[in-house]
Amino acid sequence: MTADDTDHQFMRRAIELARECPPSATAFSVGAVVVADGVEIATGFSRETDEKVHAEESALDKLGDEDARLGRATIYSTLEPCSQRASAGRAPCTERILRAGIPRVVIAWREPTTFVTNCVGVENLRQHGVEVLELADLADEAMAMNRHLDLS
Repeated sequence: MTADDTDHQFMRRAIELARECPPSATAFSVGAVVVADGVEIATGFSRETDEKVHAEESALDKLGDEDARLGRATIYSTLEPCSQRASAGRAPCTERILRAGIPRVVIAWREPTTFVTNCVGVENLRQHGVEVLELADLADEAMAMNRHLDLS
């Protein structure tokens, strides 16, 4: 599993989207891009449609879980997809990704303990056969719009 120029290109697009997030003191600003066959098919960012929506959720809501392209897609997210939600009635992003059948996830940084003490999004995805790649060289850029939060 190695990154290529395409992975960096689409992660930079996700970082651009994260910059569009309305600021929050209680949630991260995250961008997500869904790509199939080398083409961007959906995008999303935190708080795009309401104050509780996550970036991956927003992008996937635009497609629907039955979209056949998802079975050959990659989702790029600036932050590790969540493994639990504080918002009642909303599925964790890892669950949404698995339900959609997306085989590949690319992230820039792992969820810190700021809001969740034990995010296991990457582990959950890998346990279900999803390829997960972390672009650590873009982590600082992906975290930039979240510097006002405790990133420990």
